[in-house]
Amino acid sequence: MRTQKMQLPLQTASLVVGFMVWVILSSLMSSIKQDIPLTDNQTAIVTAVPVILGSLLRILLGFWTNRYGARWLFFIGFIILILPILYISMADSMFDLVLGGLIIGVGGALFSIGVTSLPKYYPKERHGFVNGIYGAGNIGTAITSFAAPVLAVNIGWQSTVRLFLIPVILFALLNFLLGDRNEPKANKPLSEQIKSVYKNEKLWFLSLFYFVTFGSFVAFTVYLPNFLVTYFGLTTVDAGLRTAGFITLATLMRPIGGWLGDKFNPYLILFIVFNVITFAGVLLAFTPDIILYTIGCLLVSIFAGIGNGTIFKLVPYYFSKQAGIVNGIVSAMGGLGGFFPPIVLSIVFGMTGHYAIGFMSLAMFALLSSVFVVWMFYTEKIQLEAKLIENVAQGMMVTNPKGVIQKVNQAFTTVTGFEPEEAIGKTPSILRSGKHDAEFYDQMWKSIHVQGYWQGEIWNRRKNKELYREWLTISEVKNEAGEVKYYVGLFNDLTENET
Repeated sequence: MRTQKMQLPLQTASLVVGFMVWVILSSLMSSIKQDIPLTDNQTAIVTAVPVILGSLLRILLGFWTNRYGARWLFFIGFIILILPILYISMADSMFDLVLGGLIIGVGGALFSIGVTSLPKYYPKERHGFVNGIYGAGNIGTAITSFAAPVLAVNIGWQSTVRLFLIPVILFALLNFLLGDRNEPKANKPLSEQIKSVYKNEKLWFLSLFYFVTFGSFVAFTVYLPNFLVTYFGLTTVDAGLRTAGFITLATLMRPIGGWLGDKFNPYLILFIVFNVITFAGVLLAFTPDIILYTIGCLLVSIFAGIGNGTIFKLVPYYFSKQAGIVNGIVSAMGGLGGFFPPIVLSIVFGMTGHYAIGFMSLAMFALLSSVFVVWMFYTEKIQLEAKLIENVAQGMMVTNPKGVIQKVNQAFTTVTGFEPEEAIGKTPSILRSGKHDAEFYDQMWKSIHVQGYWQGEIWNRRKNKELYREWLTISEVKNEAGEVKYYVGLFNDLTENET
């Protein structure tokens, strides 16, 4: 039990270290460019490259975590990170930076381990908050963004890179010694897990949402240090402090987003998130000075952080049995969302001389996401209503105002013998027993039109021609204008009770 309680702080601290390493290049880029000349486009490529492996590898790490456990995955991940740290500290060309940066991406990929492992130790109603706490490991990017430029001024960027070996080796040992050896594992084949989820539209909607929220977080993290220096003329230390503030705020908002997702409707939270990010994107696209630019960045930081936490409340909610692979896919899409914007912004600036089109793209993606959030919300309501109808113990039949059957549930089929396809499109006369005269039905409909409902005993006929007695309630369903849109009939088989 003690080992299990230790996993949340251990894995969160491990993510902090992984993210510290992940943004080494973007945080030190201004210092690196003094020794290794790079064009703006080359700079964009070098800072974006770590995101590639950090994104794509998340799919496999999520799957492998379910198979082998977080202890081994964190340990091996940190051992691998030793190599690119050493290599980058000796880099003297763009090729060295790209190659080392590609493998540095492992630091970002570690994210999939915790979001797959930690929910196993907590009930569903706490998953949002727990994943939010773990996601606060994003603060590692703030630590590097703030500390690395300051250290580089005093000891050089090469020595600064080598300092990261200390926490990496330390946490490799801590995970090996303190990681849970008895973590629940699943050995379902990767192909089988992918087949079980790839047709589910919720997977791709959540991927789009995380592409926008986490993608904007990563993109601003890797793009701000160099952008603030070149565009606004800030010092590297000042740019690092502002970037660290952006990251810290987004990180603090993440567990709050998870908590909000636990307490309130997560779709409402996401709707607000994407509309604010849409506004922020438009504001950034037309920003004339650093004050308005700062406001836009702060809005992105706050609401991207909230969105990050809320989205990972929904993943285990919808995919509890395939959490590993789904966490990997969703988080990979979020990472890729951080890969493209810096490159796009650099290309756009080279072609137009400003960044407006790039920021408007963020606004458009966020607006599209808000539309999909609304669609998912109402689709879920419809699906829930359908499940309620299907699982209600009483027989249920829904007709339109003309008396044509639109919907029946399983209990209807059990009592009457008619399958849905045999009943839908017909009228309730398929059940008529012949034991009631026209006056009986006239009185029934008179009661419905006057009182809005009718209830009583009635004889009907099953598909096999057997007569049975039921207790039937027929109710009107009206729209806001007071027009009857449906009639709903609920019934119990009284004959069955008598036997």
